[in-house]
Amino acid sequence: MNTVWNKIIHQLPNPHLLQTWEWGKVKSQFGWDPQMLLWLRRPDSLELVQEEEIYDVEEKPAAAAMLLHKRLPLGLHVIYVPKGPMLDDWTDQKLRKQVIKDLMGLAEKKGGIFLKMDPDVLLGEGVPGKKNAREIPVGEEVKEELKEKKWRFSPDQIQYRNTVLVDLTAPEEDILMRMKSKTRYNIRLAGRKGVVVRKGDRSDLNLLYRMYAKTSVRGGFTIRGKEYYRTVWDLFLPSGDEQEHDPVAVPFIAEVEGQVVAAIVLFRFGSRAWYMHGMSTTQHREKMPTYLVQWEGMRWAKEAGCDVYDMWGAPDQFNKDDPLWGVYRFKRGFGGRVSRTIGAWDYAVKPGLYKLYNVFLPKLLAVMREFGDRETEEIASE
Repeated sequence: MNTVWNKIIHQLPNPHLLQTWEWGKVKSQFGWDPQMLLWLRRPDSLELVQEEEIYDVEEKPAAAAMLLHKRLPLGLHVIYVPKGPMLDDWTDQKLRKQVIKDLMGLAEKKGGIFLKMDPDVLLGEGVPGKKNAREIPVGEEVKEELKEKKWRFSPDQIQYRNTVLVDLTAPEEDILMRMKSKTRYNIRLAGRKGVVVRKGDRSDLNLLYRMYAKTSVRGGFTIRGKEYYRTVWDLFLPSGDEQEHDPVAVPFIAEVEGQVVAAIVLFRFGSRAWYMHGMSTTQHREKMPTYLVQWEGMRWAKEAGCDVYDMWGAPDQFNKDDPLWGVYRFKRGFGGRVSRTIGAWDYAVKPGLYKLYNVFLPKLLAVMREFGDRETEEIASE
């Protein structure tokens, strides 16, 4: 099913990594059940195709979505469409209304507490209020339609609403020239100071997680347990020629005289690469290894045929009070453009249970984070 599903969604504009068969496979190891849906255009309507019938589809879809079902106690469950649904044209009002209606109907039929989705529907590009920023009308149109159907902006924004996208279509020298001068200087400085970047493999997974754990403790952010990342990285890492795998994950590891000092894990699907996981040590920071490892990742993505390098995450509010401001300052130096989306929206099938869920979920997550942080600190101290 993996090659069938991935080939199908490849036909849609900007298919997302989190909608691939492999991502569904990862989540299935942690309590989620994936379900694939397709919408096909017919002369007078849209046809919704589910389950085994997808194998027989040979035509280009109008829309697609991978749903994740999370089973809870007492026979309850929630449904999440990560970075979906995907439409061939979000400006097609008839199409988007039908897709959303079908998703709502399915959630009601399944008896879920609520349905969450966070499609990549653009609100705008660039930082609001800054030169060359522009708003994209379809984003506001979709938001208003969701409100009319009793959807609400989610208090639990699982994915980043905004990100920074670096255009890889230009020659390397032009990509470098679009960067801020300090970033370009730091990339070259790292090379002069002896920083060397190599590709990693499965033998590096323990090293990567220990460094990630130390980075999270130092930076004050929470990460998942070791088994989760091992599952993700191991499933996406190529078993042979990386060019034959789509999607694929590739670690890039920066070293100084054989000592590992920084790393990133990149994911590629179709014509986009995502920088999702980054880690570093406190050693040799003055040699700027984090800059060079990003640049080598971009060069790899370009060589692999990617048009876009997604730096995965930008502030909700573009001011110094936002928790992501420091990370954003680093990312914007690479000459990318801010992309702003509508974020995650919830449709409450059972409003009463939905309210209770949102009261108790933060408390549960706080407890889980506390235990998770303790485990991370233990690993970081090894």
